[in-house]
Amino acid sequence: MNEILHPHLQSLMPKTELTRRGFVVTSLASGFALAAGPVQASVIKTDTSGLVAGEVKIPTKDGQIPGYRAMPAGGGPFPTVLVVQEIFGVHEHIKDICRRLAKVGYFAVAPELYARQGDASKYTMRQVSKLFKEVVLKKSDRETASDLDATVVWAGTTGKADVARLGITGFCWGGRATLVYATHNPNLKAAVPWYGHITRAMNPNNPIIPLAHAAKIKAPVLGLYGAQDKGIPVKDVRALEAALKAAGNRKSQFVVYPDAGHAFNADYRPSYREGPAKDGWKRMLAWFKANGVA
Repeated sequence: MNEILHPHLQSLMPKTELTRRGFVVTSLASGFALAAGPVQASVIKTDTSGLVAGEVKIPTKDGQIPGYRAMPAGGGPFPTVLVVQEIFGVHEHIKDICRRLAKVGYFAVAPELYARQGDASKYTMRQVSKLFKEVVLKKSDRETASDLDATVVWAGTTGKADVARLGITGFCWGGRATLVYATHNPNLKAAVPWYGHITRAMNPNNPIIPLAHAAKIKAPVLGLYGAQDKGIPVKDVRALEAALKAAGNRKSQFVVYPDAGHAFNADYRPSYREGPAKDGWKRMLAWFKANGVA
């Protein structure tokens, strides 16, 4: 499948033995992240019947990072969706998102993007600010894009992923990362950020402000946001939508749910809102299909 990769991805194909740098996270955590709080009764559990699902190792420029991959058990190659984690890393909720996508015919893969920085799953609810300082803010935009590029390259070598039909979705921290990656990879067919920050440059390590870089986003964007999100004003959502359209990305759409706040798709948390979450999921699948990720 490598011949269909964009040149900037082909150049990342490993040609020699990878350098090892002592990654902090070498395998995925089981269960849910402690910092996310007690798991709610609303949690969705998707089984692996009819799927091939589990942990994988993804070669990057400086070693291997763990990831979670799910796909249908038979057939392929399948359209490919990058699933980008919340601030809590690739824990059970993100794994379940991959299985849900696989159930409807996708090769879904979530790389553990904090592998070099630390294990986000071990921080407690009282340590969220510490999690941000010690792990989240140490992950650079440049390294995130590089790791996602490497994930696309790896997927293309499996024989099961059609990376010419490439989409991306992400949640919270991953929603912003989805927008950032859309400024970087011109090969994306579609991007779906869920409540990702729009006007925030998190620190000098993460300098990209999605709104300021809207002209670089070529893939159609479906943004899914909550009007009650205290960290992302509706005016910012509408500003990004307008900036994309002004830059010629006229297919992009942003949906704002009046009664939803942040993390409304996180079915394992009190923030979950079933109506907006289900509607957003249907819209996402339709968006992928309408824009060549199917």
